[in-house]
Amino acid sequence: MPEPVDVIRLSIPGTPDFLRVARLMAADVGSRAGFTYEEVEDLRIAVDELCFALTGHDGIEALTLTFLVGDRAVTVEGEGSPGRAHGEQSELSKTIVAAVSDEHEIRIADDAAFFRLVKRTTVDR
Repeated sequence: MPEPVDVIRLSIPGTPDFLRVARLMAADVGSRAGFTYEEVEDLRIAVDELCFALTGHDGIEALTLTFLVGDRAVTVEGEGSPGRAHGEQSELSKTIVAAVSDEHEIRIADDAAFFRLVKRTTVDR
């Protein structure tokens, strides 16, 4: 991946109540990256699904998102720590994320959980 143009970090409490902030940030980043409305919505949905998988029912104490805005793509890296990560992503959630992102992965460790997703745009900047 080429060097990102901008790097934006967001830290929020690791509870589902604060996922609205992550969705709003994803929408804003996608818009600033020049994504179409549909691409912005796809990015927002993917971030929401993966953040929820990290927070889950038991939750984690903190969730940190790093948005890497490149020339034609946005990469989002999420990390939840410490605490117990729920880490289960339903089959429906996996299907949704696969449909709205170009790449994604989620990893659960004993003391942390991670995700990475990439959304590319079809719009020339």
